[in-house]
Amino acid sequence: MSCQFDLIVPRRGTGSYKWDSSPDPDCLPMWVADMDFRTAPAIIDALSRRVAHGVFGYNKMPDRYYEALDSWFSRRHGFAIERDWVIYTSGVVPAISAILKAITHPGERVLIQTPVYNCFYSSIANMGCRPAENRLIAGEDGRYEIDFDDLEAKASEPDVRAMLLCNPHNPVGRSWSIEELHRLGDICLRHGVTIVSDEIHCDLTFPGQRHHPFATIKPEFLANCVTCSSPSKAFNLAGLQIANIVVADPSLRKRIDRAINIHEVCDVNPFGVEALIAAYGEAEAWLDELRTYLFGNYQTVLDFITCSMPTLRLAKQEATYLAWIDCRALGLSSDAITERLASSGHLLINSGRLYGAAGEGYIRLNMACPRPLLLDGLGRMQKALFA
Repeated sequence: MSCQFDLIVPRRGTGSYKWDSSPDPDCLPMWVADMDFRTAPAIIDALSRRVAHGVFGYNKMPDRYYEALDSWFSRRHGFAIERDWVIYTSGVVPAISAILKAITHPGERVLIQTPVYNCFYSSIANMGCRPAENRLIAGEDGRYEIDFDDLEAKASEPDVRAMLLCNPHNPVGRSWSIEELHRLGDICLRHGVTIVSDEIHCDLTFPGQRHHPFATIKPEFLANCVTCSSPSKAFNLAGLQIANIVVADPSLRKRIDRAINIHEVCDVNPFGVEALIAAYGEAEAWLDELRTYLFGNYQTVLDFITCSMPTLRLAKQEATYLAWIDCRALGLSSDAITERLASSGHLLINSGRLYGAAGEGYIRLNMACPRPLLLDGLGRMQKALFA
């Protein structure tokens, strides 16, 4: 099955944000976090059947949607999800904004672990709040760790009422351990900080790694957290706009449901529904093949950097298809590196500065593409930065 991931699917001219945003016809985009692979055949078949029906009216969520969601998370992640806990919505980012609307007040601060997904900053700002940054610590081996002393200090401040947890973490690629999550959760419990856990990358751990949903670590955490998930990253379904908020606490869930309705992100389309059901019910083998292929891509990036760009350093990652690369030895800003790659290498990547000040000197590269394209991109990088 893995040979299907070597197939190059032309995307330019299809209305792809990733491929059609640049006027440069020679550019290779390795920035926006979607994949250049076709989704699982079972999902394509399910969508084809839905299209063949020909009627696309307003959607009522079927029982099999909740059954697929619970079955998947129970067997893959040990997280049994009750139907009443689920609030469906159009995406994780609008979900996070609505959740912050429900649990914070303007002027309060929200804990984030930087460098971190750039939309966390915009969601916080859009709710009139400010970020409280708990900087992650990059070890000598490139593996990031949590600064728990700083986390405790920040969580204890009276205007910090919520934390956005990225689990697995974008962009540093950590899949947090049970011990790390336990310690983090206890700190937040002690200081009355509600955790919003963005677990959109939960199905993209590398082979041998296991995702640990924050809500499963202990019952007190389940009552003090909100989990956001979507099949969009793992099954390449971002354009179908389907996501779920899981909230066990009834009072908290009522507030979030109200905010979802106020934000007008309470409706989803029938294609997203059918795609989720097919993904979680019929595409498990496809996903495991994908994870193996993505890990091979990660190893390809590591080998290429080690041999051809040894002054750079790839983060030691356990999850996601987003390579986090330390370029500080070049003595250039992240934005300058990004501009050089675009102008000289016709390669589009993300500046580390997008992910906060802690990302300065880094770049983020999307590895979720056929290996020939990945090698092309790495070659362009080497030529633009070192030739």
